[in-house]
Amino acid sequence: MKKIAIFEPAMCCSTGVCGVDVDQQLVTFAADVDWAKQQGARIERFNLSQQPMVFADNAIVKGLLERSGEDALPLILIDGEIALAGRYPQRAELARWLDIVPETPVAAPGSSQDGCCGGGCAC
Repeated sequence: MKKIAIFEPAMCCSTGVCGVDVDQQLVTFAADVDWAKQQGARIERFNLSQQPMVFADNAIVKGLLERSGEDALPLILIDGEIALAGRYPQRAELARWLDIVPETPVAAPGSSQDGCCGGGCAC
């Protein structure tokens, strides 16, 4: 399976899901990363404030930061190549990159999504 490395802007903790004013985008992304890891994905996250040498030691990351500044973060590398910069990927993008079948919402029994109109299916 491919390896994904995520280089994130400076945050108060490793995931950014801390403090009193939590960014919902980071909460969603943390859940998506956990989901992908449960599917067997190899994902590493690096935080600029906590691991600055990882950023400095990676020529691709260092070069992009020199050209574009922190606005290029988050930066997502797949097997060492740039896949996305400036925003977090959606779960569907992670799934596509990792060749994982994304989850499909399951309709509740009796809902209109399962072909029945109220549970009796006699309509």
